[in-house]
Amino acid sequence: MAGQIDWGSARLTATRQLAPDVRLFEIEPLGGFAAPTPGSHIRVMVEIDGRPDIRHYSVVGPCRDGRYRIAVKRLADSRGGSAYIWSLSEGALLTVSPPANHFELGYGRAEYLLLAGGIGITPIYSMALALGEAQAEFRLLYACRRAEDLALADDLRERIGDRLQIVLDEQSERIDLAAEIARLDPGGELYVCGPMGLLDATIAEWRAQGRAADRLRFETFGNSGRFASETFSVQIPHLEQMIEVSPNQTMLSALEAAGIDVIADCRRGECGLCAVTILQATGIVDHRDVFFSEAEHQENKKLCACVSRVVGGSVTIDTGYRQAR
Repeated sequence: MAGQIDWGSARLTATRQLAPDVRLFEIEPLGGFAAPTPGSHIRVMVEIDGRPDIRHYSVVGPCRDGRYRIAVKRLADSRGGSAYIWSLSEGALLTVSPPANHFELGYGRAEYLLLAGGIGITPIYSMALALGEAQAEFRLLYACRRAEDLALADDLRERIGDRLQIVLDEQSERIDLAAEIARLDPGGELYVCGPMGLLDATIAEWRAQGRAADRLRFETFGNSGRFASETFSVQIPHLEQMIEVSPNQTMLSALEAAGIDVIADCRRGECGLCAVTILQATGIVDHRDVFFSEAEHQENKKLCACVSRVVGGSVTIDTGYRQAR
């Protein structure tokens, strides 16, 4: 599906360290600039083990100077995207897409609660600035393991003041989701971005309190799973193919590299377009999407090929693709 993206050339103009493992990259598009909206992301073409791949990065701030900014966390268990971006020097040429938004901020609500976990602050930061400019009623809870891991916190304190609350694991602090959701105005909205555990807990509490489903918006990292990534194989009987997926690949990218057509869009486990049917699994399916419900994950009938993986075995699937004869 990469061919359907409106790719353009860009240049890396500057970098800045935000935290020991988080770096800000300033990117100047060379073929025209499209203004991002809060929650937007750009796609960046990366190279992993000599093959092209795509990564999505949230746009940091309104970028009114015509340059996109992304904050990239260098992950120890990275599939290769963050390592590639971190290897670039100022002046490097990139291939990027215009901003797209699957996590759009709605305006005019009675109140907003913003939750960010770790690098999940990147889209939430833009939302906080926009809500501050709109003089909206909102709070931002930003959870991190250590104070040194906080990215953009100083800037947020300066811009939104006491609307920001920092929650640190190293100080034995935790977000009281039940209390925070209970105090949110009935007409308010909650926006959350962070690791899978935070998303699962937030969704569960939101539902437990009987809140309207369309007032909860969330975004996932797209690679945050319950198990470490490892090599696994994918059997596709109707195509008579067996594909091996390495730890630094997604199932979707492995299928595409083998010439197997799969419809895809977000590549972060949110839209469900790349879902394939599970015929058999000899290992544990690590569902990393937020498209299917927990009950559907338990049923183990479908998985999102863009993010989900298998641990300790293999999986047999039906992609739905049938070659014309």
